Amino acid sequence: MQLYPAIDMKDGKCVRLRQGAFQEMTVYSDAPEKVSAYWQEQGASFLHLVDLDGALAGHSVNAPVIEKIAKTVSVPIELGGGIRTRESVQKMLSLGVKRVIIGTKAVERPEFLRELVGEFGSDAIVAGIDARNGWVAIQGWEEISKIRALDLSLQMKEFGIRHIVYTDISRDGMLSGPNVEATKALTKETGLDIIASGGVSCIEDLEQLYREDICGAIIGKALYEKRIDLKEAVVRFEHR
Repeated sequence: MQLYPAIDMKDGKCVRLRQGAFQEMTVYSDAPEKVSAYWQEQGASFLHLVDLDGALAGHSVNAPVIEKIAKTVSVPIELGGGIRTRESVQKMLSLGVKRVIIGTKAVERPEFLRELVGEFGSDAIVAGIDARNGWVAIQGWEEISKIRALDLSLQMKEFGIRHIVYTDISRDGMLSGPNVEATKALTKETGLDIIASGGVSCIEDLEQLYREDICGAIIGKALYEKRIDLKEAVVRFEHR
């Protein structure tokens, strides 16, 4: 199971939110590139970056920081938040990002992802599906759509998408445990690589995801609050 330490960026800083609420924000570092280097030292083999400003603005805002991170670490990076045009995808890949996560645009114009997969390949394009009670949320989680997460996932599969980051918003930043059942169901019903995001709070949560053959897990607050030791988690879940 691939582990992804999360680095959420706001105003050039490394932060965490509770349930995506900007008024409930904790700042962990003024230098996200140093945080990235630290997670790499602790054994991270892939990093998950989110441009929170970009998610709200609808275009990438933290590009200078993202470029700095890409130059600081040697492990691959995936990035989400505000990437809604072909040009911004190309720009992020040119900065050294390996995989770009498309969320809002996957709902508003699903065919866009088919075009991106055709141009950049299925390894570079990831669908980001953020859901509350099974319904997809868009626009930086400010709006709930009328599309179910499963239906969107199946459509993405048709369009050549292989990786989906599935976030249960109600659990994000809450340390309440991931939505294992929903992640397991999506994995089973789509056959895609579903990466679980939101709620991971301890090693036992990762163990549960691992036992259900979930292919990846994003870990945020639990790392910053020292509830999970990344070195130990990497040995247990990536190397066995």
